[in-house]
Amino acid sequence: MLLWFVVLAPIMVAEVFRSPMVDYRLVALGSLLPMLDLATGTFSGLHTLAGSVAALGVVMLGTMRRRLVRRRLLGVPIGLFCHLVLDGTWTRTKLFWWPASGWARPENPPEQGRSPTIWLVMELAAAALAAWAWRRYGLAQAESRQLLVRRGHLNRGVLK
Repeated sequence: MLLWFVVLAPIMVAEVFRSPMVDYRLVALGSLLPMLDLATGTFSGLHTLAGSVAALGVVMLGTMRRRLVRRRLLGVPIGLFCHLVLDGTWTRTKLFWWPASGWARPENPPEQGRSPTIWLVMELAAAALAAWAWRRYGLAQAESRQLLVRRGHLNRGVLK
């Protein structure tokens, strides 16, 4: 279920914030970080609101008086927040609100309860949205692609 997060998180951020200067590569990375729980079988807290807020706090405190670094790194916690929305983590109260809902290890993340059929449908939907985004953000043009790959930015003219 990688495309679901890698494609939809940057699209959400681009369409909501309409900022060409966000590093969309880091938004995609941030949206994937909670998947480490699945890969390792551990609980990192990244599927919780507290985990996303903590990541935001680390970026904000760690980049004081470094505006450009902050602007770039904010993509990671924004991606984490996007993961919570795209995954439906907010529907699992004990997980989403951990540790406010108790210190015990919360229930498993939503990805673990999905059938392979649902995963496939989500990936196919993400592939269709990727094709839409390719056109929407002008990525057929080499210079727009290079800007996204090298700097993580979108062409200014596409977010009007």
